Amino acid sequence: MHPEKVDSAWRPELSEMVVRLELHLVKTQEGYKQASVLPEEPTPLPSLARALAEFLLDFRPAENLLVLKTPPSGAQPLAAAVDAAKFTEIAGTIAGDDTILIITPNKKTRESLQRKLEALVK
Repeated sequence: MHPEKVDSAWRPELSEMVVRLELHLVKTQEGYKQASVLPEEPTPLPSLARALAEFLLDFRPAENLLVLKTPPSGAQPLAAAVDAAKFTEIAGTIAGDDTILIITPNKKTRESLQRKLEALVK
């Protein structure tokens, strides 16, 4: 969109919307375009072994469920690392602030997953 082509009655409202929506515009030969404010490459996740070493406080097994306890704000990065590892034993994960619930199909798969995670901690 070219600001020069916008009706002068709309310019104040358009400017207010740009500010309110936190749009960052840059002028190009084709007109104004939204600038990229996000990094081009996503931030890589920490390795699972590193995330376990940094955030894991305790394992708490319960039948087909495995609860991982972390310090406050540690559950999200650890859960992201667990999910990124793509363990076949995991049916799903839920992360809160300091707790991760890992759901497995049965007790046998939970035990298998727990052994794998414990081996990474040692």
